[in-house]
Amino acid sequence: MGKKYQKKTTRSKRKLQKLDQNNLQVEVANGQAMVQMMLPADDWMIETAGAIEQMACHFGLLVMKGLIDEEVERMAGPRYVHDSDRRAVRWGREEGHVVFAGRKAAIEKPRVRSRQGPEIPLQRYQAFQHPTRLQQAVAERIVRRVSTRDYQGVIEDVCDGYGIEKSSVSRHWKAASAKQLQRVLERPLGDLNLAVLMLDGIEFHETCLIVALGIDFEGRKQVLGLWPGATENQEVCGTLLDELLERGLPQDKMLLFVLDGSKALAKAVKKRFAARGVLQRCRVHKQRNILSHLPPEYHGPVRQRLQAAWGMADYAEAKRQLEKLHDYLSGINLTAARSLEEGLEETLTVHRLKLPEKLRASLCSTNMIESCFSRTRDLCRNVKRWCGPEMVWRWVGTMLLETEKTFRRIRGYKDLPHLLNTLKREVDTAKEVA
Repeated sequence: MGKKYQKKTTRSKRKLQKLDQNNLQVEVANGQAMVQMMLPADDWMIETAGAIEQMACHFGLLVMKGLIDEEVERMAGPRYVHDSDRRAVRWGREEGHVVFAGRKAAIEKPRVRSRQGPEIPLQRYQAFQHPTRLQQAVAERIVRRVSTRDYQGVIEDVCDGYGIEKSSVSRHWKAASAKQLQRVLERPLGDLNLAVLMLDGIEFHETCLIVALGIDFEGRKQVLGLWPGATENQEVCGTLLDELLERGLPQDKMLLFVLDGSKALAKAVKKRFAARGVLQRCRVHKQRNILSHLPPEYHGPVRQRLQAAWGMADYAEAKRQLEKLHDYLSGINLTAARSLEEGLEETLTVHRLKLPEKLRASLCSTNMIESCFSRTRDLCRNVKRWCGPEMVWRWVGTMLLETEKTFRRIRGYKDLPHLLNTLKREVDTAKEVA
């Protein structure tokens, strides 16, 4: 019976890569590595394409191993050569791994100790096995809708490896998505030349998320932040705005705020930006709220009259048509009439600012945020079980960054400088009235 310290562990049973370094030469000079390898063409090249792929894998691992051994030789000198000036000595080998082709590949790791005794870490070995390399490989596949269960089946089977089971992949994805969320939450905002700030509350798998989307004067969109909460209340909305201000969002700059129908959002914006913020109420939310109070037979006519009023170019005429609709709704349903009356003026802000038609159509609603979440929901469709707000927060933050790569400039972006001039006039008029 073997002794306790002789028993094999699970790790020691992993299959080490058999790497023949006899035909490999590595030279490092001026921070650049030159690798030369003699390939047996008769045995490798003339075989099938699969053998060529296996050869490429074998060569990649050999390069990693050769670079690690070159670092050891640079510290400890050539083998079997006595050198009284060397600062380190070889100290055997142990089982280790590098990250290769989306998995961990087991290799032998050389150990080096200083002349005083402590072990010296090998920088190249640490770089090749750094956990972010595997996290990146996992993240690239999951954002393309590969589930953690299927990860093992989508990576190329060119070498033996481990660390690709569902639980391991899930841990790497959790770490990678947490970093992506942190990236969203820590973006500096001081250098952004913002013209518009859109805020909307989205229900995502029983979690309410307040999302901020910024638009600069060149028409480019960027996700500025998101904050979870049980409901879309003033405290949650204020927390998100305070977090944006801490990251550099200027309070003294004039902005057009496009909000959904939430009173909490409007109060939070007015409290922090006072006269510097001009509010535009989302027309899609307003229409949805009005129709929710009416029987189905009135939905078509009311929707047509709303669209006709908001489609007019003249502010005074659009307001007149909405007031007529208010009188009409008062005879049908008082709650629907009150819903239209509440925030009626703010639904016409883009008219009052006299924005051109294309820009007015882009900034009259929070549809841009809704579009982001349409893509985000598609990327998250493989998740069958959500484990609380923290998981939702991580996934949404990561997928919003992925969605951001597909953003285009808004329609009518060339007229955004006109918005700045009209905002100045609007703010000056509000000060005079006050």
